[in-house]
Amino acid sequence: MFRRLLNLYNHSSSTLPYAKMPPPMRRLSRPLTYALEGNASEANSTFIHPTAIVHPDAVIGQGTSVGPFCTVGSSAKIGYACQLHAGSHVFGNTELGEHCIIMTGAIVGEDLPGRTVIGCNNVIGHHAVVGVRCQDLKYKAGEECFLDIGDNNDIREYCSIHRSSKSSDRTVIGDTNLIMGTCHIAHDCKVGNNNIFANNTLFAGHVVVEDNTHTAGATVVHQFCHVGCFSFIGGGSVVSQDVPRYVMVAGDRAELHGLNLEGLRRNGFSSEEIRKMRRAYQKIFMPIDAKSGNIEDRLVEVEQVEELCKSDAVSSMLQSIRDSFGQNRRGICKFRCWSNS
Repeated sequence: MFRRLLNLYNHSSSTLPYAKMPPPMRRLSRPLTYALEGNASEANSTFIHPTAIVHPDAVIGQGTSVGPFCTVGSSAKIGYACQLHAGSHVFGNTELGEHCIIMTGAIVGEDLPGRTVIGCNNVIGHHAVVGVRCQDLKYKAGEECFLDIGDNNDIREYCSIHRSSKSSDRTVIGDTNLIMGTCHIAHDCKVGNNNIFANNTLFAGHVVVEDNTHTAGATVVHQFCHVGCFSFIGGGSVVSQDVPRYVMVAGDRAELHGLNLEGLRRNGFSSEEIRKMRRAYQKIFMPIDAKSGNIEDRLVEVEQVEELCKSDAVSSMLQSIRDSFGQNRRGICKFRCWSNS
């Protein structure tokens, strides 16, 4: 049976992506040569299915399994003990770290100038598309573009994550993020660590997401927005301005709805820290005096309260708000001032 498959492969090789292919046994043994450099017993666990198309220049790590009908391109580097499930594909200058899992139908990388680097212990879900050309008309064909992904990320089914739009920038995703089904992370986004993006969260280009954020489903974030750490975005929100740290926003267009109290508690903030943040939030966004000045005046007022200015969390929140009004930034999400009038 195996010999018949090889004969069938030779007969149809002119129609395959690599027109000039080596003899069939070499096609299977060349990647295994890399595996045999280590311990022989470990190399024996490396498996490449006969129907997989693995370029002879690809580097396949020890203990890796390449399933049926997979494709591995010439510049691909697959790390130790990875699993490429049936019908998954790795193209272009793509590096895959140890213990990564590529599920059926997923496409990682593209034959473009530049590079896609994915760390260790990542899962790329069914039919996800990661590390391909961006959807930005400013991108010029032939220009290098980059994507860097850290470790321990769970990227679920039908997600799309694109490379940068220019050689001087890159799309970056940190560590331990849960990116649920059908999410989109566009070109030049910067995503931190320990974030949870619920299904159909869409980030436009150049969005910055800090650490420990949480979005509910069907959330849309406008290009160039910043989403502060420990914040929460309610389901169905359209975010067109920055989300300060530690807060909760929701709506179309998203408005502030207080602190992300439950998220703060779950992430280990003490009752005293939360009390100080609530007091600062009330002074900034819920002033009793209607003549309390503009937002910068209220930030200064908070800084003058000794108890609050000594709190690292309060100082971080104030800096986040102040930075959002800097050059080339979009300001913060709208808020409603409450007063006695």
